[in-house]
Amino acid sequence: MDKPVILAVDDEPAVLSAVARDLRRQYGNDYRILRADSGAAALDALQQLKLKGDDVALLIADQRMPVMSGVDFLHSAMELYPDAKRVLLTAYADTDAAIKAINEVQLDHYLMKPWDPPEERLYPTVDELLDDWQTSVTRSYEGIQLIGHRWSAASYEVKDFLSRNLVPYHWIDIEADPEAEALLQLAETDGKALPVVIFEDGTPLVAPGIGEVAERLGRRTHASLPTYDLVIVGGGPAGLGAAVYGASEGLATLLVEREVTGGQAGTSSFIENYLGFHRGISGGELMRRARDQAERFGTEILISQGVTGIELRDPYRVVKLSDGTEVICKALVIASGVQYRKLEADGIDRLVGAGVYYGGATTEGKNFTGEDVFIVGGGNSAGQAAMYLSGYARSVTILIRGEELGATMSQYLVDRIEEAPNIHVQPTVQVAAVDGKDRLESVTLENIKTGDRETVPAGALFIFIGAMPRTDWVEGVVQRDRYGFILTGPEVMLNGRRPRDWWSERDPFWLESSVPGIFVAGDVRSKSIKRVASAVGEGAMAVSLIHQHLAAL
Repeated sequence: MDKPVILAVDDEPAVLSAVARDLRRQYGNDYRILRADSGAAALDALQQLKLKGDDVALLIADQRMPVMSGVDFLHSAMELYPDAKRVLLTAYADTDAAIKAINEVQLDHYLMKPWDPPEERLYPTVDELLDDWQTSVTRSYEGIQLIGHRWSAASYEVKDFLSRNLVPYHWIDIEADPEAEALLQLAETDGKALPVVIFEDGTPLVAPGIGEVAERLGRRTHASLPTYDLVIVGGGPAGLGAAVYGASEGLATLLVEREVTGGQAGTSSFIENYLGFHRGISGGELMRRARDQAERFGTEILISQGVTGIELRDPYRVVKLSDGTEVICKALVIASGVQYRKLEADGIDRLVGAGVYYGGATTEGKNFTGEDVFIVGGGNSAGQAAMYLSGYARSVTILIRGEELGATMSQYLVDRIEEAPNIHVQPTVQVAAVDGKDRLESVTLENIKTGDRETVPAGALFIFIGAMPRTDWVEGVVQRDRYGFILTGPEVMLNGRRPRDWWSERDPFWLESSVPGIFVAGDVRSKSIKRVASAVGEGAMAVSLIHQHLAAL
Protein backbone atom coordinates (compact mmCIF):
# COMPACT_ATOMS: atom_id res chain seq x y z
CA MET A 1 0.00 0.00 0.00
CA ASP A 2 1.28 3.51 -0.83
CA LYS A 3 2.32 5.71 2.07
CA PRO A 4 -0.35 8.12 3.38
CA VAL A 5 -0.16 11.71 2.16
CA ILE A 6 0.71 14.99 3.83
CA LEU A 7 -0.43 17.86 1.58
CA ALA A 8 0.93 21.40 1.95
CA VAL A 9 -0.87 24.31 0.24
CA ASP A 10 0.53 27.84 -0.15
CA ASP A 11 0.53 30.36 -3.00
CA GLU A 12 3.97 31.75 -2.08
CA PRO A 13 6.61 29.53 -3.75
CA ALA A 14 9.30 30.21 -1.13
CA VAL A 15 7.00 29.37 1.79
CA LEU A 16 5.61 26.29 0.06
CA SER A 17 9.11 25.03 -0.71
CA ALA A 18 10.17 25.57 2.90
CA VAL A 19 7.13 23.72 4.30
CA ALA A 20 7.63 20.79 1.95
CA ARG A 21 11.34 20.66 2.73
CA ASP A 22 10.86 20.55 6.49
CA LEU A 23 8.07 17.99 6.26
CA ARG A 24 10.01 15.74 3.90
CA ARG A 25 13.08 15.81 6.11
CA GLN A 26 11.19 14.65 9.17
CA TYR A 27 8.37 12.51 7.72
CA GLY A 28 9.47 11.50 4.23
CA ASN A 29 10.23 7.89 5.20
CA ASP A 30 6.66 7.20 6.31
CA TYR A 31 4.55 9.69 4.35
CA ARG A 32 4.32 11.10 0.85
CA ILE A 33 4.79 14.85 0.96
CA LEU A 34 2.76 16.59 -1.75
CA ARG A 35 2.32 20.29 -2.37
CA ALA A 36 -0.04 22.61 -4.25
CA ASP A 37 0.17 26.33 -5.02
CA SER A 38 -3.56 27.07 -4.70
CA GLY A 39 -6.68 25.77 -3.05
CA ALA A 40 -8.14 24.73 -6.41
CA ALA A 41 -5.03 22.76 -7.36
CA ALA A 42 -5.03 21.10 -3.95
CA LEU A 43 -8.69 20.03 -4.31
CA ASP A 44 -7.95 18.56 -7.74
CA ALA A 45 -5.08 16.58 -6.19
CA LEU A 46 -7.33 15.33 -3.38
CA GLN A 47 -9.97 14.21 -5.88
CA GLN A 48 -7.40 12.11 -7.72
CA LEU A 49 -6.10 10.66 -4.47
CA LYS A 50 -9.65 9.76 -3.44
CA LEU A 51 -10.35 7.99 -6.73
CA LYS A 52 -7.15 6.01 -6.33
CA GLY A 53 -8.09 5.03 -2.79
CA ASP A 54 -5.09 6.78 -1.21
CA ASP A 55 -5.04 7.96 2.40
CA VAL A 56 -4.48 11.58 3.39
CA ALA A 57 -3.24 12.08 6.92
CA LEU A 58 -2.59 15.81 7.18
CA LEU A 59 -3.52 19.04 5.37
CA ILE A 60 -1.48 22.18 5.98
CA ALA A 61 -2.90 25.28 4.26
CA ASP A 62 -1.96 28.95 4.31
CA GLN A 63 -4.86 31.23 5.24
CA ARG A 64 -3.94 34.19 2.99
CA MET A 65 -4.34 32.65 -0.46
CA PRO A 66 -6.13 34.54 -3.28
CA VAL A 67 -9.43 33.19 -4.70
CA MET A 68 -9.69 30.47 -2.05
CA SER A 69 -8.51 31.06 1.50
CA GLY A 70 -6.99 28.36 3.64
CA VAL A 71 -10.19 28.02 5.69
CA ASP A 72 -12.30 27.73 2.52
CA PHE A 73 -9.97 25.04 1.18
CA LEU A 74 -10.06 23.04 4.39
CA HIS A 75 -13.85 23.28 4.45
CA SER A 76 -14.08 21.82 0.92
CA ALA A 77 -11.42 19.20 1.69
CA MET A 78 -13.51 17.87 4.60
CA GLU A 79 -16.00 16.39 2.14
CA LEU A 80 -13.25 14.32 0.53
CA TYR A 81 -11.15 13.45 3.58
CA PRO A 82 -13.14 14.11 6.75
CA ASP A 83 -10.63 12.24 8.91
CA ALA A 84 -7.53 14.10 7.73
CA LYS A 85 -5.92 16.34 10.33
CA ARG A 86 -6.17 20.07 9.47
CA VAL A 87 -3.58 22.76 10.17
CA LEU A 88 -3.79 26.45 9.21
CA LEU A 89 -0.70 28.55 8.57
CA THR A 90 -1.35 32.08 9.83
CA ALA A 91 0.25 35.44 10.40
CA TYR A 92 -0.34 37.27 13.68
CA ALA A 93 -3.18 39.28 12.11
CA ASP A 94 -5.02 36.06 11.16
CA THR A 95 -5.41 34.76 14.69
CA ASP A 96 -9.13 35.56 14.85
CA ALA A 97 -9.75 33.68 11.60
CA ALA A 98 -7.82 30.69 12.93
CA ILE A 99 -9.80 30.60 16.17
CA LYS A 100 -13.06 30.85 14.25
CA ALA A 101 -11.92 28.01 11.96
CA ILE A 102 -11.59 25.68 14.94
CA ASN A 103 -15.39 25.46 14.94
CA GLU A 104 -16.06 25.98 11.22
CA VAL A 105 -13.72 23.35 9.82
CA GLN A 106 -12.88 21.47 13.02
CA LEU A 107 -9.36 22.85 12.78
CA ASP A 108 -6.87 20.73 14.69
CA HIS A 109 -4.16 23.37 15.04
CA TYR A 110 -2.86 26.65 13.66
CA LEU A 111 0.80 27.57 13.24
CA MET A 112 2.20 31.06 13.26
CA LYS A 113 4.69 31.95 10.52
CA PRO A 114 7.64 31.70 10.63
CA TRP A 115 7.88 28.36 12.48
CA ASP A 116 11.67 28.23 12.81
CA PRO A 117 13.17 26.24 14.30
CA PRO A 118 10.90 23.38 13.07
CA GLU A 119 12.24 21.05 15.78
CA GLU A 120 10.53 23.26 18.35
CA ARG A 121 7.63 24.93 16.55
CA LEU A 122 6.56 22.50 13.81
CA TYR A 123 7.49 18.87 14.45
CA PRO A 124 6.01 18.44 17.97
CA THR A 125 2.61 19.61 16.73
CA VAL A 126 2.69 17.48 13.59
CA ASP A 127 3.95 14.44 15.54
CA GLU A 128 0.95 14.61 17.84
CA LEU A 129 -1.52 15.05 15.00
CA LEU A 130 -0.09 12.15 12.99
CA ASP A 131 -0.13 9.88 16.05
CA ASP A 132 -3.81 10.72 16.56
CA TRP A 133 -4.56 10.03 12.89
CA GLN A 134 -2.76 6.68 12.90
CA THR A 135 -4.69 5.42 15.91
CA SER A 136 -8.13 6.67 14.90
CA VAL A 137 -8.36 6.04 11.15
CA THR A 138 -9.06 2.84 9.25
CA ARG A 139 -6.75 2.84 6.28
CA SER A 140 -8.44 3.05 2.88
CA TYR A 141 -8.58 0.10 0.52
CA GLU A 142 -5.91 0.28 -2.14
CA GLY A 143 -6.90 -1.40 -5.37
CA ILE A 144 -9.93 -1.76 -7.60
CA GLN A 145 -13.15 -0.28 -6.25
CA LEU A 146 -16.41 -1.64 -7.64
CA ILE A 147 -19.56 0.42 -7.13
CA GLY A 148 -22.79 -1.33 -7.91
CA HIS A 149 -26.17 -2.55 -6.76
CA ARG A 150 -26.44 -5.81 -4.86
CA TRP A 151 -29.32 -6.99 -7.05
CA SER A 152 -27.87 -5.83 -10.37
CA ALA A 153 -27.06 -8.61 -12.85
CA ALA A 154 -24.43 -6.40 -14.52
CA SER A 155 -22.76 -5.70 -11.18
CA TYR A 156 -22.78 -9.41 -10.36
CA GLU A 157 -21.19 -10.23 -13.72
CA VAL A 158 -18.21 -7.94 -13.04
CA LYS A 159 -17.89 -9.18 -9.45
CA ASP A 160 -17.90 -12.75 -10.69
CA PHE A 161 -15.30 -11.98 -13.36
CA LEU A 162 -12.94 -10.32 -10.89
CA SER A 163 -13.41 -13.04 -8.27
CA ARG A 164 -12.86 -15.91 -10.68
CA ASN A 165 -9.71 -14.19 -11.92
CA LEU A 166 -8.67 -13.76 -8.25
CA VAL A 167 -8.38 -9.99 -8.72
CA PRO A 168 -8.80 -8.24 -5.33
CA TYR A 169 -11.47 -5.56 -5.27
CA HIS A 170 -13.48 -3.50 -2.79
CA TRP A 171 -17.23 -3.85 -3.25
CA ILE A 172 -19.24 -0.68 -2.53
CA ASP A 173 -23.02 -1.10 -2.43
CA ILE A 174 -24.62 2.06 -3.82
CA GLU A 175 -27.58 1.69 -1.45
CA ALA A 176 -25.74 0.78 1.74
CA ASP A 177 -22.37 2.52 1.62
CA PRO A 178 -22.23 6.31 2.11
CA GLU A 179 -18.87 6.36 0.34
CA ALA A 180 -20.55 5.46 -2.96
CA GLU A 181 -22.07 8.87 -3.67
CA ALA A 182 -18.80 10.75 -3.16
CA LEU A 183 -16.88 8.36 -5.40
CA LEU A 184 -19.52 8.59 -8.13
CA GLN A 185 -19.26 12.38 -8.08
CA LEU A 186 -15.50 12.18 -8.39
CA ALA A 187 -15.90 9.74 -11.28
CA GLU A 188 -18.27 12.28 -12.87
CA THR A 189 -21.18 9.88 -13.19
CA ASP A 190 -24.64 9.91 -11.62
CA GLY A 191 -24.85 6.22 -10.76
CA LYS A 192 -27.70 5.50 -13.18
CA ALA A 193 -25.39 3.29 -15.25
CA LEU A 194 -23.84 0.58 -13.08
CA PRO A 195 -21.47 -0.86 -12.19
CA VAL A 196 -18.67 1.69 -11.99
CA VAL A 197 -15.17 0.23 -11.77
CA ILE A 198 -12.46 2.54 -10.39
CA PHE A 199 -8.94 1.26 -10.95
CA GLU A 200 -5.89 1.85 -8.77
CA ASP A 201 -4.79 4.86 -10.79
CA GLY A 202 -8.20 6.49 -10.31
CA THR A 203 -9.47 5.80 -13.83
CA PRO A 204 -13.19 4.93 -13.85
CA LEU A 205 -15.10 2.68 -16.24
CA VAL A 206 -18.86 3.16 -16.29
CA ALA A 207 -21.04 0.11 -17.02
CA PRO A 208 -18.15 -1.69 -18.74
CA GLY A 209 -18.29 -4.98 -20.59
CA ILE A 210 -16.14 -7.84 -19.33
CA GLY A 211 -13.80 -7.38 -22.29
CA GLU A 212 -13.16 -3.76 -21.29
CA VAL A 213 -12.38 -4.76 -17.71
CA ALA A 214 -10.10 -7.57 -18.87
CA GLU A 215 -8.19 -5.28 -21.21
CA ARG A 216 -7.83 -2.60 -18.53
CA LEU A 217 -6.43 -5.22 -16.15
CA GLY A 218 -3.76 -6.04 -18.68
CA ARG A 219 -5.27 -9.35 -19.74
CA ARG A 220 -4.50 -10.21 -23.33
CA THR A 221 -7.56 -10.08 -25.58
CA HIS A 222 -5.92 -10.28 -29.02
CA ALA A 223 -3.53 -12.87 -30.45
CA SER A 224 0.02 -11.67 -31.03
CA LEU A 225 0.84 -14.15 -33.83
CA PRO A 226 -1.02 -15.20 -36.97
CA THR A 227 0.02 -18.87 -36.67
CA TYR A 228 0.51 -21.29 -33.76
CA ASP A 229 1.48 -24.92 -33.42
CA LEU A 230 -1.43 -25.45 -31.05
CA VAL A 231 -4.62 -23.51 -30.36
CA ILE A 232 -6.78 -24.52 -27.41
CA VAL A 233 -10.40 -23.42 -27.17
CA GLY A 234 -11.50 -23.25 -23.55
CA GLY A 235 -9.65 -22.42 -20.36
CA GLY A 236 -11.04 -24.97 -17.93
CA PRO A 237 -9.06 -27.87 -16.43
CA ALA A 238 -8.77 -29.70 -19.78
CA GLY A 239 -7.69 -26.60 -21.69
CA LEU A 240 -5.19 -25.54 -19.03
CA GLY A 241 -3.84 -29.10 -18.84
CA ALA A 242 -3.25 -29.06 -22.60
CA ALA A 243 -1.69 -25.59 -22.35
CA VAL A 244 0.80 -26.61 -19.66
CA TYR A 245 1.94 -29.71 -21.50
CA GLY A 246 1.86 -28.14 -24.95
CA ALA A 247 3.90 -25.07 -24.05
CA SER A 248 6.30 -26.97 -21.78
CA GLU A 249 7.09 -29.32 -24.66
CA GLY A 250 7.98 -26.53 -27.05
CA LEU A 251 4.75 -25.94 -28.96
CA ALA A 252 3.79 -22.34 -29.75
CA THR A 253 0.51 -22.43 -27.81
CA LEU A 254 -2.51 -20.12 -27.73
CA LEU A 255 -5.43 -20.63 -25.35
CA VAL A 256 -8.71 -18.82 -26.08
CA GLU A 257 -11.29 -18.43 -23.29
CA ARG A 258 -14.53 -16.52 -23.78
CA GLU A 259 -15.15 -15.90 -20.09
CA VAL A 260 -12.65 -16.70 -17.33
CA THR A 261 -9.94 -19.33 -17.10
CA GLY A 262 -10.98 -22.12 -14.77
CA GLY A 263 -14.34 -23.02 -16.27
CA GLN A 264 -16.92 -24.52 -13.94
CA ALA A 265 -14.14 -25.96 -11.79
CA GLY A 266 -13.06 -22.41 -11.04
CA THR A 267 -16.43 -21.68 -9.43
CA SER A 268 -16.17 -24.57 -6.95
CA SER A 269 -15.85 -23.25 -3.43
CA PHE A 270 -13.83 -26.24 -2.23
CA ILE A 271 -12.45 -29.35 -3.95
CA GLU A 272 -11.37 -32.10 -1.57
CA ASN A 273 -10.75 -35.06 -3.86
CA TYR A 274 -8.13 -33.65 -6.24
CA LEU A 275 -4.89 -35.60 -6.11
CA GLY A 276 -2.15 -34.03 -4.03
CA PHE A 277 -4.32 -31.58 -2.04
CA HIS A 278 -5.17 -33.59 1.04
CA ARG A 279 -6.58 -30.56 2.84
CA GLY A 280 -8.61 -29.49 -0.19
CA ILE A 281 -8.35 -26.36 -2.30
CA SER A 282 -10.80 -23.89 -3.79
CA GLY A 283 -11.50 -24.31 -7.48
CA GLY A 284 -10.48 -20.72 -8.13
CA GLU A 285 -7.07 -21.15 -6.48
CA LEU A 286 -6.40 -24.47 -8.24
CA MET A 287 -7.20 -22.97 -11.61
CA ARG A 288 -5.16 -19.84 -10.88
CA ARG A 289 -2.12 -22.00 -10.25
CA ALA A 290 -2.75 -23.87 -13.47
CA ARG A 291 -3.08 -20.62 -15.44
CA ASP A 292 0.12 -19.23 -13.92
CA GLN A 293 1.91 -22.47 -14.74
CA ALA A 294 0.72 -22.39 -18.34
CA GLU A 295 1.83 -18.78 -18.76
CA ARG A 296 5.20 -19.51 -17.16
CA PHE A 297 5.85 -22.09 -19.86
CA GLY A 298 4.94 -19.57 -22.54
CA THR A 299 1.25 -20.15 -23.27
CA GLU A 300 -0.47 -17.06 -24.65
CA ILE A 301 -3.92 -16.73 -23.05
CA LEU A 302 -6.73 -14.63 -24.50
CA ILE A 303 -9.55 -13.67 -22.11
CA SER A 304 -13.08 -12.58 -23.07
CA GLN A 305 -12.57 -13.78 -26.61
CA GLY A 306 -14.99 -16.26 -28.12
CA VAL A 307 -14.56 -18.64 -31.03
CA THR A 308 -17.23 -18.46 -33.72
CA GLY A 309 -16.12 -21.14 -36.14
CA ILE A 310 -13.42 -23.27 -37.74
CA GLU A 311 -12.30 -23.32 -41.35
CA LEU A 312 -10.32 -26.28 -42.71
CA ARG A 313 -7.34 -25.51 -44.94
CA ASP A 314 -5.65 -28.89 -44.75
CA PRO A 315 -3.40 -29.54 -43.03
CA TYR A 316 -4.05 -26.27 -41.15
CA ARG A 317 -7.07 -25.23 -39.10
CA VAL A 318 -8.28 -21.62 -39.09
CA VAL A 319 -9.91 -20.52 -35.85
CA LYS A 320 -12.30 -17.58 -36.23
CA LEU A 321 -12.53 -15.31 -33.19
CA SER A 322 -15.44 -13.19 -32.00
CA ASP A 323 -13.61 -9.92 -32.68
CA GLY A 324 -13.52 -10.77 -36.40
CA THR A 325 -9.88 -11.88 -36.46
CA GLU A 326 -8.58 -15.37 -37.10
CA VAL A 327 -5.59 -17.49 -36.14
CA ILE A 328 -4.08 -20.45 -37.96
CA CYS A 329 -2.84 -23.58 -36.22
CA LYS A 330 -1.38 -26.96 -37.02
CA ALA A 331 -3.40 -28.67 -34.28
CA LEU A 332 -6.51 -27.69 -32.35
CA VAL A 333 -7.79 -28.85 -28.96
CA ILE A 334 -11.46 -28.24 -28.25
CA ALA A 335 -11.90 -28.00 -24.49
CA SER A 336 -14.80 -25.58 -24.44
CA GLY A 337 -16.55 -27.40 -21.60
CA VAL A 338 -20.22 -27.22 -20.78
CA GLN A 339 -22.67 -24.72 -19.38
CA TYR A 340 -25.40 -25.28 -16.84
CA ARG A 341 -28.78 -26.04 -18.30
CA LYS A 342 -31.37 -23.29 -17.89
CA LEU A 343 -34.03 -23.96 -15.32
CA GLU A 344 -37.51 -23.97 -16.80
CA ALA A 345 -39.52 -22.11 -14.18
CA ASP A 346 -41.90 -19.18 -14.37
CA GLY A 347 -40.27 -15.80 -13.72
CA ILE A 348 -36.71 -17.04 -13.50
CA ASP A 349 -35.02 -15.18 -16.36
CA ARG A 350 -35.92 -11.80 -14.88
CA LEU A 351 -34.16 -12.57 -11.58
CA VAL A 352 -30.87 -14.05 -12.81
CA GLY A 353 -28.13 -12.15 -11.00
CA ALA A 354 -30.67 -10.78 -8.50
CA GLY A 355 -30.97 -13.75 -6.18
CA VAL A 356 -30.95 -16.45 -8.88
CA TYR A 357 -27.52 -17.76 -9.88
CA TYR A 358 -26.25 -20.45 -12.21
CA GLY A 359 -23.25 -22.09 -10.59
CA GLY A 360 -21.48 -21.53 -7.31
CA ALA A 361 -21.50 -17.71 -7.17
CA THR A 362 -18.97 -17.69 -4.35
CA THR A 363 -18.94 -13.89 -4.46
CA GLU A 364 -22.47 -13.83 -3.06
CA GLY A 365 -22.19 -16.14 -0.05
CA LYS A 366 -21.75 -13.44 2.60
CA ASN A 367 -24.69 -11.50 1.19
CA PHE A 368 -27.05 -14.22 2.39
CA THR A 369 -25.93 -14.40 6.00
CA GLY A 370 -28.87 -15.47 8.12
CA GLU A 371 -31.15 -16.14 5.13
CA ASP A 372 -32.73 -19.29 3.69
CA VAL A 373 -31.19 -20.36 0.40
CA PHE A 374 -31.97 -23.18 -2.02
CA ILE A 375 -29.79 -25.26 -4.32
CA VAL A 376 -31.18 -27.10 -7.34
CA GLY A 377 -29.19 -30.18 -8.33
CA GLY A 378 -27.56 -33.23 -6.81
CA GLY A 379 -24.06 -33.36 -8.31
CA ASN A 380 -20.72 -32.61 -6.70
CA SER A 381 -20.85 -28.93 -7.66
CA ALA A 382 -24.17 -28.59 -5.86
CA GLY A 383 -22.77 -30.35 -2.81
CA GLN A 384 -19.68 -28.15 -2.67
CA ALA A 385 -21.86 -25.05 -2.96
CA ALA A 386 -24.10 -26.29 -0.17
CA MET A 387 -21.16 -26.75 2.17
CA TYR A 388 -19.82 -23.29 1.35
CA LEU A 389 -23.16 -21.51 1.75
CA SER A 390 -23.94 -23.30 5.01
CA GLY A 391 -21.21 -21.20 6.60
CA TYR A 392 -23.32 -18.08 6.05
CA ALA A 393 -26.98 -18.93 5.48
CA ARG A 394 -29.43 -19.82 8.21
CA SER A 395 -30.52 -22.81 6.17
CA VAL A 396 -29.53 -24.46 2.90
CA THR A 397 -32.04 -26.73 1.17
CA ILE A 398 -30.90 -29.00 -1.64
CA LEU A 399 -33.71 -29.74 -4.09
CA ILE A 400 -33.39 -32.96 -6.11
CA ARG A 401 -35.73 -34.83 -8.43
CA GLY A 402 -34.46 -38.22 -7.29
CA GLU A 403 -34.87 -40.08 -4.04
CA GLU A 404 -31.39 -39.55 -2.57
CA LEU A 405 -28.09 -37.75 -3.12
CA GLY A 406 -25.90 -40.83 -3.21
CA ALA A 407 -26.88 -41.66 -6.78
CA THR A 408 -25.25 -38.55 -8.24
CA MET A 409 -22.86 -37.16 -5.60
CA SER A 410 -19.52 -38.41 -4.22
CA GLN A 411 -19.91 -40.16 -0.89
CA TYR A 412 -17.54 -37.85 0.97
CA LEU A 413 -19.81 -34.91 0.13
CA VAL A 414 -22.94 -36.84 1.04
CA ASP A 415 -21.42 -37.58 4.45
CA ARG A 416 -20.50 -33.92 5.00
CA ILE A 417 -23.99 -32.77 4.07
CA GLU A 418 -25.62 -35.25 6.41
CA GLU A 419 -23.43 -33.97 9.26
CA ALA A 420 -24.20 -30.28 8.60
CA PRO A 421 -27.03 -29.16 10.92
CA ASN A 422 -28.34 -26.40 8.63
CA ILE A 423 -28.31 -28.32 5.32
CA HIS A 424 -31.48 -30.17 4.37
CA VAL A 425 -32.25 -32.36 1.37
CA GLN A 426 -35.72 -32.26 -0.18
CA PRO A 427 -36.17 -35.18 -2.63
CA THR A 428 -38.62 -35.68 -5.52
CA VAL A 429 -39.20 -31.96 -5.98
CA GLN A 430 -38.65 -29.35 -8.68
CA VAL A 431 -38.87 -25.55 -8.87
CA ALA A 432 -42.05 -24.53 -10.68
CA ALA A 433 -41.78 -20.75 -10.29
CA VAL A 434 -39.84 -17.95 -8.65
CA ASP A 435 -41.09 -14.55 -7.64
CA GLY A 436 -39.87 -11.19 -6.39
CA LYS A 437 -40.07 -7.52 -7.31
CA ASP A 438 -36.45 -6.41 -7.65
CA ARG A 439 -34.85 -9.55 -6.21
CA LEU A 440 -35.78 -13.13 -5.47
CA GLU A 441 -38.27 -13.34 -2.62
CA SER A 442 -39.89 -16.77 -2.95
CA VAL A 443 -39.78 -20.08 -4.79
CA THR A 444 -42.67 -22.36 -5.63
CA LEU A 445 -41.80 -26.05 -5.20
CA GLU A 446 -43.68 -28.86 -6.92
CA ASN A 447 -43.68 -32.49 -5.80
CA ILE A 448 -43.02 -34.43 -9.01
CA LYS A 449 -44.97 -37.45 -7.71
CA THR A 450 -48.13 -35.78 -6.46
CA GLY A 451 -48.09 -32.43 -8.27
CA ASP A 452 -48.66 -30.60 -5.00
CA ARG A 453 -47.16 -27.09 -4.86
CA GLU A 454 -45.82 -24.99 -2.01
CA THR A 455 -44.50 -21.40 -2.09
CA VAL A 456 -41.78 -20.65 0.45
CA PRO A 457 -39.62 -17.56 1.19
CA ALA A 458 -36.15 -17.68 -0.39
CA GLY A 459 -33.11 -15.45 -0.15
CA ALA A 460 -31.30 -17.07 -3.07
CA LEU A 461 -31.51 -19.91 -5.57
CA PHE A 462 -28.35 -21.56 -6.93
CA ILE A 463 -28.81 -23.82 -9.95
CA PHE A 464 -26.74 -26.90 -10.91
CA ILE A 465 -28.99 -28.97 -13.18
CA GLY A 466 -26.86 -30.76 -15.70
CA ALA A 467 -24.82 -29.49 -18.54
CA MET A 468 -25.06 -28.53 -22.19
CA PRO A 469 -21.96 -28.62 -24.40
CA ARG A 470 -20.73 -25.44 -26.04
CA THR A 471 -20.44 -26.82 -29.56
CA ASP A 472 -22.75 -24.82 -31.82
CA TRP A 473 -19.69 -23.22 -33.40
CA VAL A 474 -18.39 -26.61 -34.69
CA GLU A 475 -21.65 -27.72 -36.27
CA GLY A 476 -20.97 -29.19 -39.69
CA VAL A 477 -17.23 -29.46 -39.04
CA VAL A 478 -16.89 -32.36 -36.59
CA GLN A 479 -19.25 -35.17 -35.66
CA ARG A 480 -21.37 -34.75 -32.51
CA ASP A 481 -23.74 -37.03 -30.63
CA ARG A 482 -27.44 -36.26 -30.28
CA TYR A 483 -26.79 -34.10 -27.21
CA GLY A 484 -24.13 -31.98 -28.92
CA PHE A 485 -21.06 -33.57 -27.33
CA ILE A 486 -18.18 -34.17 -29.76
CA LEU A 487 -17.41 -37.73 -30.82
CA THR A 488 -13.80 -38.92 -30.73
CA GLY A 489 -11.62 -41.94 -31.48
CA PRO A 490 -13.47 -45.20 -32.15
CA GLU A 491 -16.83 -43.42 -32.01
CA VAL A 492 -16.15 -41.59 -35.31
CA MET A 493 -15.49 -44.90 -37.08
CA LEU A 494 -18.50 -46.34 -38.94
CA ASN A 495 -18.33 -50.12 -39.28
CA GLY A 496 -14.59 -49.94 -38.98
CA ARG A 497 -14.27 -47.29 -41.68
CA ARG A 498 -12.76 -43.87 -41.22
CA PRO A 499 -14.87 -40.70 -41.51
CA ARG A 500 -15.80 -39.67 -45.03
CA ASP A 501 -13.41 -36.71 -45.33
CA TRP A 502 -10.58 -38.27 -43.34
CA TRP A 503 -7.42 -37.62 -45.36
CA SER A 504 -4.79 -39.10 -43.03
CA GLU A 505 -3.44 -42.59 -43.64
CA ARG A 506 -3.91 -43.54 -39.97
CA ASP A 507 -7.03 -44.13 -37.90
CA PRO A 508 -8.23 -41.36 -35.56
CA PHE A 509 -6.41 -41.18 -32.23
CA TRP A 510 -8.37 -41.82 -29.05
CA LEU A 511 -9.09 -38.12 -28.35
CA GLU A 512 -9.23 -37.03 -31.99
CA SER A 513 -12.42 -35.85 -33.63
CA SER A 514 -13.70 -36.79 -37.08
CA VAL A 515 -11.26 -34.24 -38.55
CA PRO A 516 -7.50 -34.97 -38.42
CA GLY A 517 -5.66 -32.57 -36.12
CA ILE A 518 -8.73 -31.51 -34.14
CA PHE A 519 -8.64 -33.06 -30.68
CA VAL A 520 -11.19 -32.93 -27.87
CA ALA A 521 -10.65 -32.98 -24.10
CA GLY A 522 -12.76 -32.64 -21.00
CA ASP A 523 -16.50 -32.33 -20.47
CA VAL A 524 -17.26 -31.35 -24.08
CA ARG A 525 -16.15 -34.79 -25.28
CA SER A 526 -18.83 -37.45 -25.67
CA LYS A 527 -18.86 -39.97 -22.81
CA SER A 528 -16.13 -38.18 -20.88
CA ILE A 529 -15.84 -38.55 -17.11
CA LYS A 530 -17.04 -35.30 -15.57
CA ARG A 531 -14.26 -34.80 -13.04
CA VAL A 532 -11.46 -32.21 -12.78
CA ALA A 533 -8.69 -34.82 -12.65
CA SER A 534 -9.90 -36.67 -15.74
CA ALA A 535 -10.23 -33.38 -17.66
CA VAL A 536 -6.63 -32.42 -16.81
CA GLY A 537 -5.49 -35.90 -17.83
CA GLU A 538 -7.26 -35.69 -21.17
CA GLY A 539 -5.68 -32.30 -21.85
CA ALA A 540 -2.23 -33.74 -21.22
CA MET A 541 -2.98 -36.87 -23.27
CA ALA A 542 -4.19 -34.79 -26.20
CA VAL A 543 -0.80 -33.07 -26.40
CA SER A 544 0.96 -36.42 -26.58
CA LEU A 545 -1.28 -37.44 -29.49
CA ILE A 546 -0.75 -34.05 -31.14
CA HIS A 547 3.00 -34.66 -31.25
CA GLN A 548 2.33 -37.89 -33.16
CA HIS A 549 -0.02 -36.04 -35.51
CA LEU A 550 2.50 -33.26 -36.19
CA ALA A 551 5.31 -35.73 -36.78
CA ALA A 552 3.36 -37.22 -39.68
CA LEU A 553 2.63 -33.92 -41.44
